[in-house]
Amino acid sequence: MAEQIKSDVATAMKAGDRDRVGALRLVLAELQRDAKEGSGDEQAVLRRERKRRRDAEIAFRDAGRSELAEQEAREGALIETYLPAQLSDDEIDGLVRSAIAETGAESARDMGRAIKHAMAAAEGRAEGSRISARVKEALAA
Repeated sequence: MAEQIKSDVATAMKAGDRDRVGALRLVLAELQRDAKEGSGDEQAVLRRERKRRRDAEIAFRDAGRSELAEQEAREGALIETYLPAQLSDDEIDGLVRSAIAETGAESARDMGRAIKHAMAAAEGRAEGSRISARVKEALAA
């Protein structure tokens, strides 16, 4: 992944796309820092960086700084291109049903086990908030 981003930085530099170069360099620095620390989970780094951009976008929109919010949204979308496709709502529902069945979850007290199981099955292709909301709905019904 890091090699692909390095290549994309060079391509963006040749094209004169300063915004893209800046965003990719920040992500590349985070990937390299993570690799140096020994984790080496590139997808986790990309998901974390995408979440940071989304959080910053929301904060800027709330503060009335739409230009900065749009920049953060573009960076988040750019990072997302390097991540695997997100699961659809139907796929998440299937994972949640399976997790509930396999863990024997019956009430809100069992929510944690079901969420943990569903998150492992999703393998980073769905945000935790989406999964936890689906588990909560399923156990409340």
